[in-house]
Amino acid sequence: MSATVEAQPQPSAPVQAAYSYCEAVTGQQARNFAYGIRLLPTGKRQAMSALYAFSRRVDDIGDGTLVPEVKRERLEATRALLDRIRTGEVDEDDTDPVAVALADSARRFPIPLDGLDELIDGVLMDVHGAAFETWDDLKVYCRCVAGAIGRLSLGVFGTQPGARGADRAPEYADTLGLALQLTNILRDVREDAANGRTYLPADDLAKFGCGDGFNGDTPPAGADFEGLVHFEVRRARALFAEGYRLLPMLDRRSGACVAAMAGIYRRLLDRIERDPGAVLRGRVSLPGREKAYVAVRGLSGLDTRHIARRAVRGGA
Repeated sequence: MSATVEAQPQPSAPVQAAYSYCEAVTGQQARNFAYGIRLLPTGKRQAMSALYAFSRRVDDIGDGTLVPEVKRERLEATRALLDRIRTGEVDEDDTDPVAVALADSARRFPIPLDGLDELIDGVLMDVHGAAFETWDDLKVYCRCVAGAIGRLSLGVFGTQPGARGADRAPEYADTLGLALQLTNILRDVREDAANGRTYLPADDLAKFGCGDGFNGDTPPAGADFEGLVHFEVRRARALFAEGYRLLPMLDRRSGACVAAMAGIYRRLLDRIERDPGAVLRGRVSLPGREKAYVAVRGLSGLDTRHIARRAVRGGA
């Protein structure tokens, strides 16, 4: 995948208004994501906001209070809208600003829109109450709801001409998405349990005596909850190490965006590792000043240079 070209005609007023709507949604609903994409040039930032706004719509259907049958109907209606976008049937005067913005982004960048079909498939797994016996089972779900987002984002970022190993960039983007999703699952373990959902593999829960679930602010009696969390943290760290190989393949600002978003989640993972019980007591998050530091570090290229050096030495 080659680098994308920024020198394109400016969007018309209706399309610009659609992008403004998507950027407002992103700023209000996805603060970690917004910290990363603010480092991008305008065209890429707008396209990422359009991707987020569409993805958020899908997630909101899955997480809402509608009965499963209605959720399925709305998800399939959203898939039909995606088909209209894919076939160029959405005009700039369409009444749906998310569709207008995403359609324009798909014309400007080689975005693999099939990734949004995968996202819908993953949310349908939630609606159907899918259970995950093994890590391999959970990976299928994570690739739909997060790995696909990584690959979609890569369509906007592009890779630098002549980047070494660029043919593996989609694989690394996918793996980085898995790392972020597993971090999310650890962070939200109690919130998900309250909503009747368990994402950690049943095999892992049984291994650490946590098969009864997480319905309070303390681990189940006799469970090795700390051991479970540390086991999953190690798995997430391995995914981050592999996914970070993507960074040297990106241009400076795209690499900064990815480094900032991934860096925020890695720091969340550090906090969870230091105090596993925190995820049962409340939502673990980073203060704004720490997110800003991670963003500056990403923009400086420190993480990208570090990963490039490790790759040259043959490390992860």
